Amino acid sequence: MSSIRLLIVDDSSAMRKMVERALRMADVEITQVFEASNGKEALAVLQDNALDLILCDINMLEMNGLEFLKRRPVESGGRHVPVIMITSESGEADVVAALSSGASGYIRKPFTPRQVREQIVPFLTRKA
Repeated sequence: MSSIRLLIVDDSSAMRKMVERALRMADVEITQVFEASNGKEALAVLQDNALDLILCDINMLEMNGLEFLKRRPVESGGRHVPVIMITSESGEADVVAALSSGASGYIRKPFTPRQVREQIVPFLTRKA
């Protein structure tokens, strides 16, 4: 698996750091990590950067993860970047909505590094 450039979207800076730490503990080789605190910021990052993977919370203010999925730009290749949604145990309806809106998969909170790795590696190996 080659190095990856990823975007972590979550309104909690602590959760963004936890996701990054879980990836590193899972031995995912990360070249560059971008962060956004909502979908609106994520769209700006996506517009200006080539990414291999996006990990996105569903519940955020300003623009939530479901709205971000719908607004990803087609012309910049944004729709071709896999998006793994991060959700709480109680978000079953949100998971279904995310998958039907183009999410590639999801990770439930709380998560372990192993669970993160199992969810993202299939998408990263397609890149290689």
